[in-house]
Parts: sequence; structure tokens; C-alpha cells
Amino acid sequence: MGILEKIKDIEAEMARTQKNKATEHHLGLLKAKLARLRQQLLDPPKSSGKGGDGFEVLKSGDARVALIGFPSVGKSTILTKLTETKSLAAAYEFTTLTCIPGVIQHKGARIQLLDTPGIIEGASQGRGRGRQVIAVARTADLILMMLDANKGEIQKRLLQEELESIGIRLNAQPPNIYFKLKSAGGVNLTATQTLTKITEKLAKSILHEYKIFNCDLVIRCDPTVDELIDAIEGRRSYIRCLYVYNKMDHMSMEDVDRLSRQPNSVVISCNMNLNLDFLLDKIWDYLNLVRVYTKLRGAPPDFNDAIILREGATMEDICRFLHKELVSQFKYGIVWGVSAKHCPQRVGISHVLEDEDVIQIVKK
Repeated sequence: MGILEKIKDIEAEMARTQKNKATEHHLGLLKAKLARLRQQLLDPPKSSGKGGDGFEVLKSGDARVALIGFPSVGKSTILTKLTETKSLAAAYEFTTLTCIPGVIQHKGARIQLLDTPGIIEGASQGRGRGRQVIAVARTADLILMMLDANKGEIQKRLLQEELESIGIRLNAQPPNIYFKLKSAGGVNLTATQTLTKITEKLAKSILHEYKIFNCDLVIRCDPTVDELIDAIEGRRSYIRCLYVYNKMDHMSMEDVDRLSRQPNSVVISCNMNLNLDFLLDKIWDYLNLVRVYTKLRGAPPDFNDAIILREGATMEDICRFLHKELVSQFKYGIVWGVSAKHCPQRVGISHVLEDEDVIQIVKK
């Protein structure tokens, strides 16, 4: 029996098993078996044959955004609207057959936008070049899930299932679980708080399903079975996702209002250029980018060339960005802006910067 057949059998058994206290342990083991088989499907044995025909493109710019969606939902159109890249758009499906990159110029940042081919059900198992598409999504800082507003909920559920099955977790945080393999000593499980969704017996059974009999497992949260499996697998991508409902011009105002109030959602119309500016602002917010401007002593700030960094960046990050030896030469910094308690403020190398701060670096 092949891996796909085993996966289908386990999914069928889970579907016909009632969920209650008596079956929690059995369902947890089934989920562990399912996750292990899916990982084997994604990581086939290495061979000396020819490599795959993936279409990964070189990462460039200050951030990367991937467009994911079914065929004919407007991915190519939005790439053309937001960037200077022309991507073929037509009334038939599968117009885009490879990954097409473009660059969004927004608030001084260069954001790489990738238009991927439309994916279909079973993409995580390789149908329709789905693995290559989802592999591109793994490398993105943000996923734009393009949905047809008239059938968005069905498409959203199917795409979420495809991405979940391949190890991409949307708008989620990694569980606070420490896991480390050992060569001997058995399973050392420690929970710092009461576990209500799993039991210690179930956790050890899941470890045994992965042939793990010696490890340290420290649980600092109240995880579900899926979160525990994610911690054991260790190869999960936690990526922010923005659900973009296209073709709002074909909907009633009541439906537009309902969709726009859902979390992590934006309603647009590519053909009529409706709400695209708001979408750009949401992309900027979800990427958590900050702009920092530099200033020479006795000169005005240079507002034409911002340094783009991630939220939480410090003066040390700025120094490393400008020159690798600047950290050792750093004496103090002078900051004007939101992060300063008073303007100007003299700060150290660990000072956290905010958006649109102006800095001056003084060397030793």
C-alpha cells in the first residue's frame, strides 16, 4: 500500500470516528500517523537522478509577498495593477504557468510580489505543480490569498487545508514547546501549566509513533494535539496571511460589508481599481516594516532614501546594515522621532527604533 492510500485510509477512519473523551487518545495517534505520512510524501528518498523543475525566483527587495489562489481569481491582474510587471491575464484558466515576480514601490520600500500559477485540490500531493507553488509560499514574508468573492468561503477553506497539510500555519504563533532529542535517558516530559487538551500519556504515545524514546519535552502552554505534533516535527512555517476577496463589483453592499469585517480580510475589485490603496496599506502593516532615515552632523536628514528594517530593529541592526565594522566603532546614537523620549535623545546600541525615526551615529 502506497503513502497516498495510507493517508486516505487514516483520513476516512478519522472522519467516521466520533469525537469525545473516550476517542481523544485514538484520534491523537491518528493525527500523528497522518502528519508523519504527509512528511514522508513531502520528503521522498533522495536519488542521484535529475533535480526537480521548480520555479523558485531569487529573493530581492525589502520583503516578499506571494499570491496564492485558484485559477482565474485575479492574481495576474493584481500583479499588473500593483507593479510595473505585465503578467498575461485572460478569461481562461491556467493563464500563468510559471512564477512571475514584480516589485511594489510603497512608502520607500521595494516589496517583491510573486504571481504563482493557480493551484487545485490535491496541490499538496503534487497535482498541478502544487508543490512548487506552495514551496514558493514557504519563502514569503506574507501570503496574499486571492479569492473569488462569490465563492470565497469554499475556496478559503480548501486553500487553508492544502497549506496546512504541507506545514504552513497561517496567522498563528509557534507553540511554546521545547523539544530536544537525546541518546539515552528516556522521555523527560515537563509541563509548566495544567494540560486540558492532551494528556501526558497521549504525548508519550505520539512520541513513540515517531520512534522517539529519548528526549526532553518542556510544555509551557496548553497545546492541542496538532500543536504538539508541529513542535515534534519542527519543520513548520508560520506566515501571516491576508485574505483578498476580488470582484466586489459583482456583490451586494451587504455581502461586501460582511466580508470586509472578517479578520485578516480585504475586499477589492481589480478591474475597477476599487480599494487597491487600502490593500497596499494593509500589506505594509502586515509586513511590520519600519523606515529609518539617516542624518549627517550639521546637515538635514535625507528623507529620499529610507533604510527599511523589520519591526523591533535596534541601532545595532542599523549599524550592521550600513557596514559590518560599524558595530565595533559605535559610540552612541542620536535619535529624533517616536522612539525618543525627548528630541533629540542620545541612545545606546540596543535602542529599539520606530517607523520614520531619524538617526545620527557617532563613532569612537
